Amino acid sequence: MKKHAGLTALFEKELADHLLGKRFVLILVLIWATCFASLYGATSGMREAGVSDYPFLQLYTTGGSSIPSFMSFIALLGPFVGLALGFDAVNGERSSGTLNRLMAQPIYRDSIIIGKFLAGTAVIAIMVFTMGILIGTCGTLRTGFAPQPEEVMRIFVFLFFTVVYIAFWLGLSILFSVLCRHTATSALAVIALWIFFAIFMSLVANIVANAVYPVNNDYYVIVNSLKNYSLNLNLNRISPYYLYCEAVSTVMDPSIRAVNAVTMNQMVGAITGYLSFGQSLLLVWPHLTGLIALTLAAFAASYVCFMRQEIRSN
Repeated sequence: MKKHAGLTALFEKELADHLLGKRFVLILVLIWATCFASLYGATSGMREAGVSDYPFLQLYTTGGSSIPSFMSFIALLGPFVGLALGFDAVNGERSSGTLNRLMAQPIYRDSIIIGKFLAGTAVIAIMVFTMGILIGTCGTLRTGFAPQPEEVMRIFVFLFFTVVYIAFWLGLSILFSVLCRHTATSALAVIALWIFFAIFMSLVANIVANAVYPVNNDYYVIVNSLKNYSLNLNLNRISPYYLYCEAVSTVMDPSIRAVNAVTMNQMVGAITGYLSFGQSLLLVWPHLTGLIALTLAAFAASYVCFMRQEIRSN
């Protein structure tokens, strides 16, 4: 009971620090600006492209002219939220001397790192679901489209995926906060990984796939095309960014019927149409499992490193 009491107190402290801090206000302003920009782009894009059978989902998946969709904004800027909440979680307190005072309190040591991660995840969940509800409410008022029950379930799964995705970057930023002595170093390390996975991972995967299964002439195109595509796809799925984008695109677009390579033989006799919510969820279940595993692995690494560190007063 005492351990849980200490964890609860630390969770409440960290949550209050996040919600009352200036950093949270800056993040919130950025996210709200993203929401309204994506909503404007979605309504403009819907007028140009026309209304589909799932118009409410278009509020989250459609972009307009030069404005990306809400999903694209979150996939790219979501890691920034996790980074901002966790890059100085441990080394910031160590440099200011508050970590020593915190360790002197009658609480278990692991409650510190667990409380920081849970508080950050709670803030992420609050922000993500608030954004999702805000987009849906403003979109309904602007377009007049009311959501169907299946659309609501798909949006809920999309928002849950987003929480897990950003929580992974939170766990990773806390890990570098434990490993690096200076906050600037931990922030730059996470930013470097963020840029690599978002931009350069697809280039690396393409280079490796072309080197292993070349497709530079007609013969190799016939022999290696499927193997090249499969290897490229599997390498890209190492990236949390690609894994998240593929999963939420499948959930939010019922017309997507497969997430792997489909041959012409498999397409023979296939019936065109939309997948049900349950069938779409089955397609992305491995993606959700992978994202949760990556998030737990990042937090477990930060937990182990923090528990093995020696905390000394400066």
